[in-house]
Amino acid sequence: MESVHAIKQRFGIIGDDPKLNRSIEKAIQVAPTDISVLVTGESGVGKESIPRIIHSLSHRKHNKYIAVNCGAIPEGTIDSELFGHEKGAFTGATSTRSGYFEEADGGTIFLDEVGELPLPTQVRLLRVLENGEFLKVGSSKTQKTDVRIVAATNVKMFDAIKNERFREDLYYRLSTVEINLPPLRDRKNDIHLLFRKFASDFATKYKMPTIRLEDDAVQNLLKYRWSGNIRQLRNVAEQISVLEQNRSISAEKLRAYLPDTGSNLPAVIGQNKKSESDFSSEREILYKVLFDMKSDLNDLKKLTLELMENGNNATVQEENKSLIKKIYSEDDSDAYESAEDITEVLQLPEESVVSSPMKDKYHFAEDVEEEETLSLQEKELELIEKSLERHNGKRKAAAKELGISERTLYRKIKQYDL
Repeated sequence: MESVHAIKQRFGIIGDDPKLNRSIEKAIQVAPTDISVLVTGESGVGKESIPRIIHSLSHRKHNKYIAVNCGAIPEGTIDSELFGHEKGAFTGATSTRSGYFEEADGGTIFLDEVGELPLPTQVRLLRVLENGEFLKVGSSKTQKTDVRIVAATNVKMFDAIKNERFREDLYYRLSTVEINLPPLRDRKNDIHLLFRKFASDFATKYKMPTIRLEDDAVQNLLKYRWSGNIRQLRNVAEQISVLEQNRSISAEKLRAYLPDTGSNLPAVIGQNKKSESDFSSEREILYKVLFDMKSDLNDLKKLTLELMENGNNATVQEENKSLIKKIYSEDDSDAYESAEDITEVLQLPEESVVSSPMKDKYHFAEDVEEEETLSLQEKELELIEKSLERHNGKRKAAAKELGISERTLYRKIKQYDL
């Protein structure tokens, strides 16, 4: 079994980080088997090196090694690319074509960005992993293949599973052994070493002196986040090698090639996102107040009608306890401690309660109704329309914002023919 140091020299892997060495050790140990391997890590960390190590140390090393970028193949053709198709299976299929799984029979297939696979293709891949069988597009004949699958992804797989973008059973089939490559920012001691290696390579390639970083520039190099990892570091080294006349690079010159990622302070998430009850103007706030006032007025009319129809004020008070508490604030409640006090506030002429005909009992409510202006109705209509528009027609969210029940909102929508 080859050592980690020998493997790094053979495949041009730079660095001596313990996490990196552990990942290479796992690749060496798993290579002689046919176990499926999932390589995880951020974009640009060099995940493509692990499948090549596994294939070169396996008993399949003399057979084909095919690398497929699943994210680069359109969804409509990926099944044909992976599994092949029969002549006439779809428009443009002028002949029978073998897919990658058929071509790689006896070898290794590397599925890069496997997290981007569409769900129907994931079902086909699961069948290959389970029993080595697949169907060409447009064929009913089952074919067998003997391939070793090594997959890689920068997607957070458990989030993808939770959001139903990746099958959980396929994940556990692929990740029999999972190898995680650390991001460059966690390999502080390797950053300057990698930069010097890239600078030397580009000096040879472009036939020019090698660039050298000053001490303050080295410190900036180590402190930078490197979101693009090794790929980003390589690009920065190439830019500086080509563009800078002075081969000694200061921190100021280096900063010109590093994208500004902002401060390292904690970010405020969603600070520009408005809450459901937030209004964009004072005018809409006024409409909300008017809408609430009308709701209170309707509650007051209901309570008044109860007092008119029922002479037992104590019973009315008990039955409408929550309504009374809503109408009268806590500060006002001290002034109306009993049913008799509330009755005095809402006192009506005795003959109106006892001797007036039924049609006369409602003249008080009718008078209040006549005082409501058309302007208030227009404001109410406009407020409902704006709320529905903000929530894309979702009545539940709109009702919550307006402070009314869904049933009331539904009645309003029918009333205004929205």
